[in-house]
Amino acid sequence: MDQFHHVSTAFLELGRSYQEAIEDITRKMGAGMAKFICKEVETGDDYDEYCHYVAGLVGLGLSKLFHASGKEDLASDTLSNSMGLFLQKTNIIRDYLEDINEIPKSRMFWPREIWSKYVSKLEELKYEENSVKAVQCLNDMVTNALAHVDDCLKYMSALQDPAIFRFCAIPQIMAIGTLAMCYNNIQVFRGVVKMRRGLTAKVIARTKTMSDVYGAFYDFSCLLQSKVDNNDPNARKTKDRLESILKTCRDSGTLNERKSYIIRKEPTYNPMPIAVIFIILAILLAYLSATRSNYICKFCYKHV
Repeated sequence: MDQFHHVSTAFLELGRSYQEAIEDITRKMGAGMAKFICKEVETGDDYDEYCHYVAGLVGLGLSKLFHASGKEDLASDTLSNSMGLFLQKTNIIRDYLEDINEIPKSRMFWPREIWSKYVSKLEELKYEENSVKAVQCLNDMVTNALAHVDDCLKYMSALQDPAIFRFCAIPQIMAIGTLAMCYNNIQVFRGVVKMRRGLTAKVIARTKTMSDVYGAFYDFSCLLQSKVDNNDPNARKTKDRLESILKTCRDSGTLNERKSYIIRKEPTYNPMPIAVIFIILAILLAYLSATRSNYICKFCYKHV
């Protein structure tokens, strides 16, 4: 708060249309976050409401700022809200362990309506004996987040300004990539799961047009689809939501232009067998060379 005067000064230098957008959103956000100080996230509706206050409103506010700049048409509240919810739900899923281990009190944002199908207490998901149930719950959460993807793609496809487009698109691709890493992955309950730096750099460098976005969402959705276990309780719902995303990407007609983001496992070679083969070959060549020399010497001796 010691530096808040810098924020205030910057705010007062903005045009009135920008100020009005920021005032409206921050007022609503503050009231909503205050509501959840004492209220727990119980139902799916609570979950959406909480995410709306902390991130959906950011989406609405940004849409108003983009429109105020004269560079974009005003996006619908529904699409703007989904942009924020998709990012926030991804963070909540990825940060389970950090939030549940928070001191002095755990931060619990996963809705009881989902996790209570698998365990009695949310913190039980991190225990090794509950690994199977934990992964099933995780997959349920990821499937819930995927419901916002079609809205996000629709929002981004309407953006016109290149800088605004990249500002919006890169975090969304990072989110679908992170969900692909987290899905069916017990490591979410053991440590930190995130995209590798090289892949992150690739996303930042390559994301310039909507065809790049469709390509990235297509590739990461395919990766996620390949990890779906048919025995998972939500397998059918997960596949349906992924197929909807894949169809949207295919229908764009731009997939032939895409640069692959899929993380294909590189063939892993054990250097030891290769080294042994080289040693054997070297010994064999030395033996053949010595034998040949010995044979030549004997031949010459007999004919001298």
